[in-house]
Amino acid sequence: MQAPDWSDFQTFLAIARAGQLARAAQAIGVDATTMGRRLRRLETRIGATLFEQTREGQVLTEAGEAMLVEVEAMERAASRIAEHGGGGPAGLLRVSLSEGFASWIVAPALGSFTAAHPRLVIDLVANSGFLSPSKREADLAVTLSRPRAGPVIAGKLSDYHLRLYACPDYLSGHAPLRRPSDLAKGHALVGYVPDLLYAPELRYLAEIEPGLAATVRSSSINAQHRLIAAGAGIGVLPCFIGDADPSLVPVLPERRITRSFWLVMHKDTHALARVQAFKTWLTGLVERERGRLLPH
Repeated sequence: MQAPDWSDFQTFLAIARAGQLARAAQAIGVDATTMGRRLRRLETRIGATLFEQTREGQVLTEAGEAMLVEVEAMERAASRIAEHGGGGPAGLLRVSLSEGFASWIVAPALGSFTAAHPRLVIDLVANSGFLSPSKREADLAVTLSRPRAGPVIAGKLSDYHLRLYACPDYLSGHAPLRRPSDLAKGHALVGYVPDLLYAPELRYLAEIEPGLAATVRSSSINAQHRLIAAGAGIGVLPCFIGDADPSLVPVLPERRITRSFWLVMHKDTHALARVQAFKTWLTGLVERERGRLLPH
């Protein structure tokens, strides 16, 4: 029997972690037809069905569960071999971050890390929702809450502050704001789409004043920032976004919200050189940016 090649095992891993063939294909940059062909080739060569097709996607069979253990061990061994080859950490590093933190804190500084680690390929995943280190969807994730279960190592990265912002043109054209209850009197509020929230920590307005609800909504914090800057309304932004935009002013600045970033890694891969290198760099970056995350 011809031995399967490594790309077939990578296909299997991607599908096992994504749970859907199409999503796995997108993650590794190939089309779904190619992914399906590779999977069928692997199953033919080993003589076993690795996934069951369900309405939700692909679910591992018993043979697939056993295969996953072995292939993940192969992946870790391949990573260690690459890292011992000299020249520093090598391979793919996938990091899952919230959109705002990735865009305003991490991305502007990432060039220093990539320059120091030229053998790494870095996926900075910054969208609505988080990839899961416990499912091996990412090597590291910075989440808004500490995971309650799973084979992960988690620790608080930093607290950060948020508050209300608006542009001066909006404020000059609307009733003055002296207390949080005034926000309910004829003001447009910018916020998240309620049924698209990927974390309960993003429910801000009710914390400012019970009963408040956004009337201009977006699933993107960067889009919310642009809406507020354009005068569409008043909204809550992390201070590291709001304070960085000179076109915005704080509203009711004494009403401040505090949230936390948590750094999460899988227990089996947290010691890999590339993961530790990024953890060290990110921790240092957060320490240097403490004043933006937690302004007085």
